[in-house]
Amino acid sequence: MSKYYYLVSGLPAISLEDARPVYTVADFKTEIDPVLSAWDRQIVRWFFLKYDNRNLLAHLRNVSGMSFDERGVFPEATLKDICGLMKTEDHVPADVPVPGYFQTFIREYYARFEDLSAAESHVMWEDRLSSLYYNEAMKCRNKFMSSWFGMNLDINNIMTAVNCRNHGIDKEDYIIGNNEIAEQLRSSNARDFNIGNTFDYLTEIMQISEEKDLRLRERRIDVLRWNWLEEQTLSRFFDIESVIAYLLRLEMIERWLTLDKVSGEKTFRKLVHTMKNESSESLAKFKENNK
Repeated sequence: MSKYYYLVSGLPAISLEDARPVYTVADFKTEIDPVLSAWDRQIVRWFFLKYDNRNLLAHLRNVSGMSFDERGVFPEATLKDICGLMKTEDHVPADVPVPGYFQTFIREYYARFEDLSAAESHVMWEDRLSSLYYNEAMKCRNKFMSSWFGMNLDINNIMTAVNCRNHGIDKEDYIIGNNEIAEQLRSSNARDFNIGNTFDYLTEIMQISEEKDLRLRERRIDVLRWNWLEEQTLSRFFDIESVIAYLLRLEMIERWLTLDKVSGEKTFRKLVHTMKNESSESLAKFKENNK
C-alpha cells in the first residue's frame, strides 16, 4: 500500500467554514495525479467520474450554453468519441478505460431516443445514471471509497423517501440503487422505513429531514459527512484514504461557495413539481392500460 508522507504533511488545514479554499478541486486533481500510484489513481478516479456524468448528460441532451466541466476524467473530445462509437458500433476500443456503467447508460439512452434533440430533460435519466454509477462505485476495491459511496447513496435515498412522503409522491421510482436500504425504502411505509437497525445515522438524518431551511438542512448533512471522513481516517493519516478525504472536503467547501439560497429553493420546488407531474403521468398511463 502506498504512503504519501510528503503530500499529506504538506496539506494546509481546512474547515467547512472556510471562506476561500486553499485549493480548487481542479487544482488538487492536477497536483495529486502525478504523485499517486497507478492503483490509487484508479480509486480516486471514481470521485472524478461524477463530473463526467454531468458532462455526459449535457452532451446526450445536446444542452447548449453549458460549459464542459474539466474536473472529469474524460476530455470533451474523448467523451464525444465514446458516445459516437456507442451509437454506431455499440462498443469502445479496449484501450479506452470506459467504466461499464457509462456504456450501459449510453446504450439505454440511444435505444430510447434516436433523435437526441427530442430527449426530455427530466429527473428519470439523471436518476438512472446515478443508480448505475453508485452500483458500480460501491464495488470499488477500496473499502473506504466503497463505504463513502454507500453512505451517500443511503443518505440521499432516505432524504428522497422523506421528501416524497411529505409531498405525496410515489417514492418507488425515485429511490436509486439496489442495495438493502434502497429496497427497504421502496417497500416500507413505516416512519423509519424499518431501517433503524441497518443505517447507523438514521436518527440524525431523520432529524435533519425535519429542518425547514433547505440550506441549513444541506449544511447539517455536510457536517455529518465531514465528521465521518475524520473518523474513518484517524488511523490512515498518510494513506490514500486521507488524500481522498481531503479531496472530498475541498469539494464540500467549493460547493458551498457557489450555493445560493434562493436559487436552491427554486431548484427544489422545480424538482418536486417535476416528480409530481411524472407520478401523475405514470398513474394515468397505468389506468389507461388497465381499463
